[in-house]
Amino acid sequence: MPRPARDVNDGSASGRGGTHPRRREVPTPGPRTADAVAAAVRAGILSGELAPGTPLREEELSAAHGVSRHTARTALATLTAERLATAEPYRGVRVSLLDDDALVALQQLRCALETEALRIVRDRGIRPSGVDTALGDLAAAEAAGDWAGTLDAHARVHLALVEASGSPRIAEEYRRLDGEMRLLLTHVRPAYAHGALTAEHRAYVEESLRDPERVVRAHLEHSTRAIIDGRSGR
Repeated sequence: MPRPARDVNDGSASGRGGTHPRRREVPTPGPRTADAVAAAVRAGILSGELAPGTPLREEELSAAHGVSRHTARTALATLTAERLATAEPYRGVRVSLLDDDALVALQQLRCALETEALRIVRDRGIRPSGVDTALGDLAAAEAAGDWAGTLDAHARVHLALVEASGSPRIAEEYRRLDGEMRLLLTHVRPAYAHGALTAEHRAYVEESLRDPERVVRAHLEHSTRAIIDGRSGR
């Protein structure tokens, strides 16, 4: 791992001949190594490369990324906090499964937060800032086959709707679900034909701004059913 730059001088000690040591410029530090490791594992989870239930072992991450086990442990703690990974006694850390019960619980919480946010937006009679740009980015990412870009744009569509409510508490709680929502979309990915996600969300935005109580629930029930049916082979 890179070591922090140390102060050096030009060979003249302070006080010798009236010269003073010169300090080398210390470079601006980049992202923490643990963050970089977490980002690499996160990308593997959200791409589907690391399947649900895959063990995430400190020693393997340490060897693969050339970092200490402490750094690998910190990266795993980050992923666990994001709910992309789950730590279990005697089993270690694994990629989160989002089983049927966890999936339903997540969607129920999303429904409560998003419905209330959109009810406020409807009553204010406003068009959420940034939602059209996010929809355009979603279309572009889908067309390019850019899955990481698709995940980002999808998250921004929903967050733009929620943030338009002007409620910091609702938006804060909704942001906490970001990792799980991205994982959920990865699970439902096989159910969508090319471009279908954009078409669905364009319709969702328009309809949910008019009738959030009905539309948000229907939208989330649809994605929940798609995942459960996909798991059962229906």
